[in-house]
Amino acid sequence: MVLHINGVKQEVTTDADVELLSVLRNELELTGTKYGCGEGACGACTVLVNGRPTRSCITPVSAVSGKEIITIEGLAKNGKLHPVQQSFLAADPFQCSYCASGMIMSAVALLNSNPAPTETAIVNAMNGNICRCGTYPNIVNAIKLASKP
Repeated sequence: MVLHINGVKQEVTTDADVELLSVLRNELELTGTKYGCGEGACGACTVLVNGRPTRSCITPVSAVSGKEIITIEGLAKNGKLHPVQQSFLAADPFQCSYCASGMIMSAVALLNSNPAPTETAIVNAMNGNICRCGTYPNIVNAIKLASKP
């Protein structure tokens, strides 16, 4: 099966039912995407599939064959961080950072579709991304920093 991950075609030999998260982490060694709940409820495993935030822990690899997959590793270009990554560094919203990659990927999807979201739109878009440290106000501030005024 051929996957398009971070702009590179990757051939994987796995069962079609295997979760995308397992393929990313175990076969392709893209470990920035995290395993959280295994049920698609926490957002730690979020990647972009054709630009949409997708929970990779519940997505069979067969469902993304031929689609464009972006992981946290694929956001930076030519050694330069993506603006959302940069805003999260500047705002320093995290404590443990386990949720960081999922939060950033969801924020990228939001800002790609709505470059100037209201705070309510940010909160709604980030619903389902869980931060066990409870730093939600700081995460919202980081997304506001990355948004276009």
